[in-house]
Amino acid sequence: MDKQKLMRIIIPISILFIVAGIWVFKNVDKEQKSLVPPTENKGSENLVSPKNENDFVLETASIDLEALTSYELPIIIDFGSDSCIPCKRMAPVLETLNAEMQGKAIIKFVDIGKNQTAANDFPIQVIPTQVFINADGTPYVPSDDIQIEFAIYNYNDTGEHAFTVHQGGLTEEQMRSILADMGVAE
Repeated sequence: MDKQKLMRIIIPISILFIVAGIWVFKNVDKEQKSLVPPTENKGSENLVSPKNENDFVLETASIDLEALTSYELPIIIDFGSDSCIPCKRMAPVLETLNAEMQGKAIIKFVDIGKNQTAANDFPIQVIPTQVFINADGTPYVPSDDIQIEFAIYNYNDTGEHAFTVHQGGLTEEQMRSILADMGVAE
């Protein structure tokens, strides 16, 4: 009888420890992924340093355009979800470019499955969708040689260019072409 009572106590406690261990392991891994250390860049004397350590971190819950545009760097914001297959394919591209472009461009990812209100101020109809902003804070206007389809959004009341977006996934080569077109030197 004492063995049964002991097992009734040990088994639930063991399960609790296993679940807690898995939770800790998964969350520590996510924190380490989102804090991608900058890679060594040639010409690092021309790089911009972050005023706030979270401004150059890839994954974010919200977008503060005023803070990001104050760096005067090109900005790419990818709105997607961890559960979206094209978004998952694009994740390594975003991680690589975020690490390489530290101080040259700002690359952000917003999981709108977890942070639905983060996309409220942007024209997001499908995921993934990338929003492109020039270093001067104006919407990016792609050159004629870029063979990528973009959507241009204008304000209804003024007709002024509001956003340039791409809907769907992009390859690393396409992202590098866009960054080069935005004036980012590798």
